[in-house]
Amino acid sequence: MKTPAIALSGLRKTFGAVEAVAGIDLEIADGEFFSMLGPSGSGKTTVLRLIAGFELPTAGTVALSGRDVTRLAPFERDVNTVFQDYALFPHLSVIENVEYGLKVRRVGRRERRQRGEEALETVRLKGFGSRKPSAMSGGQRQRVALARALVNRPRVLLLDEPLGALDLKLREQMQVELKQIQRDVGITFVFVTHDQDEALTMSDRVAVFDAGRIAQVGTPEQVYERPATPFVAGFVGTSNLLTGDAAQTLTGRRGAFSVRPEKITIGDEGAPGTVAEVIYAGPVTRFVVDLDAGARMVVVEQNRRTGTAALGEMRGRRVRLTWHQEHVIEIGADRAA
Repeated sequence: MKTPAIALSGLRKTFGAVEAVAGIDLEIADGEFFSMLGPSGSGKTTVLRLIAGFELPTAGTVALSGRDVTRLAPFERDVNTVFQDYALFPHLSVIENVEYGLKVRRVGRRERRQRGEEALETVRLKGFGSRKPSAMSGGQRQRVALARALVNRPRVLLLDEPLGALDLKLREQMQVELKQIQRDVGITFVFVTHDQDEALTMSDRVAVFDAGRIAQVGTPEQVYERPATPFVAGFVGTSNLLTGDAAQTLTGRRGAFSVRPEKITIGDEGAPGTVAEVIYAGPVTRFVVDLDAGARMVVVEQNRRTGTAALGEMRGRRVRLTWHQEHVIEIGADRAA
């Protein structure tokens, strides 16, 4: 079995009485694009800092390519980190920013320049070396920060919400570019985000964090289509949660069940209810339906036709909802349930 790029074992971190990381075991494969997804305070950034060496664990170990680095300083670990704020030196040119880490390591000038230019080409910024960061867009500055991290040729690149400062369109563009760059360089990327779309779009696998623990690890499809807990079902995308009497009435079983909004159809048959709200969102419309069985369901329909004047008339209308049985996913109870 191939040695994982990162192996966390029994990892815990407390800050006073607060347990930020509550005992995590995790392996990340060499060359994998791995995302740590969760809300603020869920422990994902603390885990990233523990891998980087910016924090020391209260208990447990961190291994990189089979080497225990738990007590090593950040510069002794074969990792680099890209932050949300870029942390570029404004008085240095782009190429000087990219070369900075090599200069600190006393790499010769000629090799520094060659590797710096190669790193800029990798992030699609060939010919931008003489510019100052202030003359570049947010997306370009983010790529400079990425080049600076890649120039040292680390085995693992850690990215702490690196797209958070970008506008939506640029963020979506950078998601595609980051994944392509990761494939080109072939090293392990560990990406921290609270944005589910980013995690689903770019990742080979995703770990969903909840209150210092990992609630589920899997491919984007596994996490979205088969959430392990009500928390995962609610956090990763929109999900309709059926419990109690409503679950018994609608599924014929007791327990907790998840049905994604896009799996539901408004038609002439199925569970009866009343449309409580209609939300037009460009490519789709969301219908909030209060079922007679006691559940509130969200239904998403694509806007395939031009003209939406009739949508407003749907509010208050009696409708019926149907879905396929295979789209009803039984999920376990989490701590909040």
